[in-house]
Amino acid sequence: MPGLIVDLRNNRGGHVSQLLLEKLSRKRYAFGVSRWGSVESYPNHSVAGAMVAVTNEYAGSDGDIFSHHFKQMKLGTLVGKRTWGGVIGINPRLALADGTVTTQPEYASYMNDVGWKVENYGTDPDVEVDITPQDYAKGKDPQIDKAIEIALEQLRKKPVEMPDFKDRPKLPLPVFEISANGNGKAHDYEKIKN
Repeated sequence: MPGLIVDLRNNRGGHVSQLLLEKLSRKRYAFGVSRWGSVESYPNHSVAGAMVAVTNEYAGSDGDIFSHHFKQMKLGTLVGKRTWGGVIGINPRLALADGTVTTQPEYASYMNDVGWKVENYGTDPDVEVDITPQDYAKGKDPQIDKAIEIALEQLRKKPVEMPDFKDRPKLPLPVFEISANGNGKAHDYEKIKN
């Protein structure tokens, strides 16, 4: 994959940031080349080129965490607005008599680089881009437009290079000669074709 834009906007939380960041941080080490099919990177779906993530002020909890660690892991450029800043998780475990539940803040997030400071602040993007009400009314998305512009510029500066697969090994099938009694005798194809 030569490049990728990840849209984190309006991510209200959950528990998938670890899985997604692990997938995005894969480095390409090899290729699988099929005789008749396509070329696949190893590991599969590893991004070889530019990666840009888009976030906004409505990304909170796991959206904050994903945005912050995307920057911390140096996976690419973060575009948009500062995230919401709510990384203390709740536990809805106490039921009340009327069927509702109470929630208690129980799970705080400590980041190696900034400590507890994502809570009540959020994560700043590398490139700040706002969507105005006028943009929204016109169906424009300047954050995605900027992400595309940055990704294309990064790919122009550092294009993804693919290996030359011309000298791949040739593994021909053996050629059989059928005799009158039906038994076959294998021959080396390279010797008999010349």
